[in-house]
Amino acid sequence: MNLILVINCGSSSIKYKFYAMPSERLLSKGSINTIGEKGGAVKSHRQGLRILLQKINNIEALGHRVVHGAEEFKEPALIDRKVLRRIMSCGNLAPLHNPANLEGILACRDMLKGIRQVAVFDTAFHQTLPQKACIYGLPYSFYQKDKIRKYGFHGSSHEYVAAEAAKRLTKDIAKVNLITCHLGNGCSITAIKNGKSVDTSMGFTPLEGLLMGTRSGDIDPAVVTYLIQKKKMPAASVDTLLNKESGLKGVS
Repeated sequence: MNLILVINCGSSSIKYKFYAMPSERLLSKGSINTIGEKGGAVKSHRQGLRILLQKINNIEALGHRVVHGAEEFKEPALIDRKVLRRIMSCGNLAPLHNPANLEGILACRDMLKGIRQVAVFDTAFHQTLPQKACIYGLPYSFYQKDKIRKYGFHGSSHEYVAAEAAKRLTKDIAKVNLITCHLGNGCSITAIKNGKSVDTSMGFTPLEGLLMGTRSGDIDPAVVTYLIQKKKMPAASVDTLLNKESGLKGVS
């Protein structure tokens, strides 16, 4: 039996489940919310993890959800210095998530020395997107030099949902065509052909696609330049507006 702690450090929360493997027996689960927010009791993910780890014993390995893995990660990765640097370099692509994911990994490394940690990337499942689905209508050099392309997110969710649907349909996953939906504060849909992701609504960052809790989803790109040029909004303020003040929150 292996005791595996699974952690999802979100922008202002920590969700966890503690499993006995390989039986997949759930031993405990919980969450800490409003981290770093006004009125919240927990000021950082490190503080939250310190509280959490005082309640869980005999951890043998950790799994971390990491939102952005760019093109490098097509499957889960055992976390080492190289993987940490890559997660850090993707921080500007998922500004609400990767920094929090990284803080959680570093905090666990300090508090649970020697325990193996694995990163599971939201983008990995979508690495099967064909070029016609992932290349934007920009000069191709932006992809070649800067890797600006559609990456897709919520991959672990879409992969799991597709596998469960295939199981309930009593079909081989390699022969199943589906539309899968991940609906929460962040939302995305994915087209799956023969068990593989072939198109998805989220793009270069988790901002693209459906209207979400606080994220705008798809808008005319010219809105961004209008806000900067005509409304004189700093780029950082526009980024905050689109990620944290828009979506259902914005229209409400």
